[in-house]
Amino acid sequence: MPLEDTVGDPDLDTPLSLTLSPAMLFHALMGSASAVHTGWQSCIDNALVVSELIATDDRVGNYCRLVEQEFVEDDQPDTVWHDWTLEIRIDPVLITGHWQFPVSAHPSEWEWNAREARRAFERACVLFGRRTRPGVVIDEPAPAVPSVPRASRH
Repeated sequence: MPLEDTVGDPDLDTPLSLTLSPAMLFHALMGSASAVHTGWQSCIDNALVVSELIATDDRVGNYCRLVEQEFVEDDQPDTVWHDWTLEIRIDPVLITGHWQFPVSAHPSEWEWNAREARRAFERACVLFGRRTRPGVVIDEPAPAVPSVPRASRH
């Protein structure tokens, strides 16, 4: 529509569209992730989830979610991994970034990975017209002998 044909300002509910690619989202949101990938199905095993936040676009089923999970790799049964996963579904495509490290890592690793994943989630929420606010999290002391979670497909 030519600019001179418009009357008044656009309606606030006017649909907007952008062309996005997984590579663009990897670059803009997940540059500090330890691994990124696309898929048709989620790689998150709900049995291993420790916490989850989700922002949805209820009209079309798109969403982004930040999931914390812990798992053991088949080839490293003595190492428990903690993983922050940012998963974005746009249409049928899943765009996923992981921030992973061993549970035995220094607390500064926990803070850095949590902060990076949280920032990526906060930015991704904008795609769905959502905002986030910081909250308070209570960390329980780690058990002397950590229980080993079930294996994951990661």
